[in-house]
Amino acid sequence: MLLFDKHAGLTSNACLGLIKRLFAAQKAGHTGTLDPFATGLLVVALGEATKFTQGLLDADKTYLASMCLGATTNTGDTEGEVIETAPVACDTAQVAAVLDRFRGEILQVPPMYSALKRDGKPLYEYARAGIEVERQARKVTIHSLDLVSHAGTVVVFRVHCSKGTYVRTLAEDIGRALGCGAHLGALRREAVGGLSIRMAHDAAALDAMTPALRDACLLPADAVVLVLPRIELDANQAARLKLGQRIVFGAAPPAPIEAARAYDEAGVFLGLVRVAAGVVHPLRLIVAG
Repeated sequence: MLLFDKHAGLTSNACLGLIKRLFAAQKAGHTGTLDPFATGLLVVALGEATKFTQGLLDADKTYLASMCLGATTNTGDTEGEVIETAPVACDTAQVAAVLDRFRGEILQVPPMYSALKRDGKPLYEYARAGIEVERQARKVTIHSLDLVSHAGTVVVFRVHCSKGTYVRTLAEDIGRALGCGAHLGALRREAVGGLSIRMAHDAAALDAMTPALRDACLLPADAVVLVLPRIELDANQAARLKLGQRIVFGAAPPAPIEAARAYDEAGVFLGLVRVAAGVVHPLRLIVAG
């Protein structure tokens, strides 16, 4: 696993190509797209680690966002065309009061400029063709929403939110509640689950490293599943698990464990398993070599 600090202007797929080249990897995947104008944490899995990214796709995210008051764009961010303007007459206390209304479980209508699909086609393709399609509001959770600064028409906030939250839409909705409209001016992802931007490396730094130093930046494949319970297998059990076989694991736990991390006697991560009625069932395993 690599924690990559994406700079503005790169697509998430372009980042994958860059990382595959730097690490001579045949297979890579990220755990959540960042828009080209956004910066920050892109968690990239290489090789066998791509099997264990689902948890991060579903994980909470933390963003630092800059919102521009007084102008609405057709994309909800700075890359779109301004379609409406309004005078800005709110002070910091009013901004803070409106932010209070967006904490907790809220409803969001996904933006037209998004990768959500309708009839097999991404919404942004309809939007580029000038077609507006109906979207159902979805529940998302804003765990925290903190005002960082407010100067003139620029509001900076930090948001910790659930999977599926569109920060562009959040900015638009806040602007609408303030009565002046708004769009997202900048966005930086600071955390995905328990992984932080503080541990990330950008393209320039990685490119300047020797291969050995670059490899030292990688996290082990189990770095994204450490919240799951751990079981250890003896040599015989580990050998059987590697063959995809079920294993009798002694006394049954009080309740089934739907997903656990399995390790051999040397502490080598073998993959994810399910434990039920004293039997270990393989789920997703590391294929050696």
